[in-house]
Amino acid sequence: MQTHLATGRPAPVVALYELLNPIPLGFFVAAWVFDIVYMKTFSQMWTDAANWLIVIGLLIAIIPRIINAVLVWSGVNYPQSSPVKVHFWLSLLAIVLAIFNAFIHSRDAYAVVPMGVILSTLVVLLLLLGNVQLALRERIA
Repeated sequence: MQTHLATGRPAPVVALYELLNPIPLGFFVAAWVFDIVYMKTFSQMWTDAANWLIVIGLLIAIIPRIINAVLVWSGVNYPQSSPVKVHFWLSLLAIVLAIFNAFIHSRDAYAVVPMGVILSTLVVLLLLLGNVQLALRERIA
């Protein structure tokens, strides 16, 4: 799969970005599913697992976000409404919400509902929206 970073960029950097970029989304989706399961069962195991998934997803998200920031904001001048910049901002907003979500999940298990579920939903929706709009808008262009 070739994305916006592949044009005139160092191949190892693009490869590292492409390798690590989808991984946090998987962790955040799993945490979202675990939050929903916890909301239905109130078994503390699910919220603890969701907490770990969010933290691991955040740790893995650091490298692709830094690479994305450097490659998007240096060198090529993308227009403000380009799909690359929209993807960058949506991903950044999702990561900020995921940080708040990690703090929500660090509290008592019963305090996770409903705010933890809402934040998990927003994080997943923002990441999916960013990825889908990037894929569709670049395909049209």
